[in-house]
Amino acid sequence: MTSERIAVLVLSTGTSKVAVMRPDTETGVENGQMAGDWEPVKEQLQQICVKVVGALVNTAAPTATKAHRADCSITRAASTHKWGAARAAREEPIDRVLVSECCLINPSSNRFALLDCSSMTAVLNFGAGPAKLPREVLEVAQKELLDWHGLGMSLMELSHRSNEFQELIKTAEQNLRTLMGIPANYKVLFVQGGGSTQFSVVPLNLSPGKDAVVDYIVTGAWSQKAAAEAKKYATVNIVNADGKQLTDLTKPLTFSSNASYVYYCANETIHGVEFAGAPDVPAGTVLVADMSSNILSRHVDVSKFGLIFAGAQKNIGCSGVTIVIVRDDLLGRAQACCPEMLDLSIHAKNGSLYNTPPTWSIYIAGLVFAWVLRHGGVPEFDRRSADKAALLYGEIDGSAGFYTCPVQPEMRSRMNVPFRIRGGDAALEKAFLAEAEQLKMQQLAGHRSVGGIRASIYNAIEADEVQALVAFMASFRAAHA
Repeated sequence: MTSERIAVLVLSTGTSKVAVMRPDTETGVENGQMAGDWEPVKEQLQQICVKVVGALVNTAAPTATKAHRADCSITRAASTHKWGAARAAREEPIDRVLVSECCLINPSSNRFALLDCSSMTAVLNFGAGPAKLPREVLEVAQKELLDWHGLGMSLMELSHRSNEFQELIKTAEQNLRTLMGIPANYKVLFVQGGGSTQFSVVPLNLSPGKDAVVDYIVTGAWSQKAAAEAKKYATVNIVNADGKQLTDLTKPLTFSSNASYVYYCANETIHGVEFAGAPDVPAGTVLVADMSSNILSRHVDVSKFGLIFAGAQKNIGCSGVTIVIVRDDLLGRAQACCPEMLDLSIHAKNGSLYNTPPTWSIYIAGLVFAWVLRHGGVPEFDRRSADKAALLYGEIDGSAGFYTCPVQPEMRSRMNVPFRIRGGDAALEKAFLAEAEQLKMQQLAGHRSVGGIRASIYNAIEADEVQALVAFMASFRAAHA
């Protein structure tokens, strides 16, 4: 079957949307401009429009109605360089037209993505981190950049000792406590150094010394790095039987009887491995988790943990700040050799203001917390994460081996989806990435240590963006079958 690729023209009436296909350059249409006679193109567009709108109705898309299917006539817009469309007179007129070159379909199978005009950006950013931020957050930050809350100065110019900033950080903390249900006997800290600094912070604060045993579950690159760093300050036991990456959650783990803590990475961004919940550890064990890449995407019972940390640049905000959630009784136990800036008790006593904190990064994190709350909180983003992952893995698993994911289904990440094309065909993967770039789908290359393709679909990624990627994958697969 020959696959014809066509970009999507999205038409919005303000209250509803309809997708119309734009033929490629061979039909005389390019980038929304008229290159030849209108009438022949009009007829072809009308046929495609009816077909696609019918598909919208058949798939029960939320914005599709039978009225869309009944009449979808195409007319030329007033401007000679724009497309317009008019449906039945009883329906609203089109009030704007957007040409999206980031979505392809295979018309023979009616595979397509309906993009939301109101939130469409110049690119689709599937980067693993720093990652896409919610547009609402960026717009607020843009508006407040030069004059924050009427103070006549940017937040970046405001003292961290000011009443205004202290209120900001207090609100950010309270919103995070609300989102995660953080108990009162836990401190929430905003520190610097990224998640990698926490690889040292954890053993320096929770292990009494070099001879003390600490357990690490190694599931990928980041837990492996954390374990290697911890060896400088404690005796590390890798609970995986063979000390290699854990690829099967059903295999037993060998915990130490006297471990100061058990450490794991909740989601491995490079290898695409995620725990669906906290691992079962011996009763009374202090559980430590790196949640840098999946925090706020699923429910977490914080009371099960002694310490949770998360770098911001994936699901929380921009790079520069790291969130640490630590139980009160674990503070004040740092090793004598622990540097002052890595002693969590000092940051706790000073309300994260011991030194100048990353004020802008904390501000952005606070905006993101408020955004998550407005949009339904963690339960809503848990649902969205499951739906988006199902879309993407559905295309991979339904491709008859054209796309493959190296991770066992029960351990697959809902945030970072790595996959290969035909088992690692370098030429095809290069072509895939090149075409994706042309369609403004950015940062899809796998990590340099493993190669392949990786799509990161954090909270800020909308479902229609994943649909666009899946539509492109289906079209690329059809073209190379």
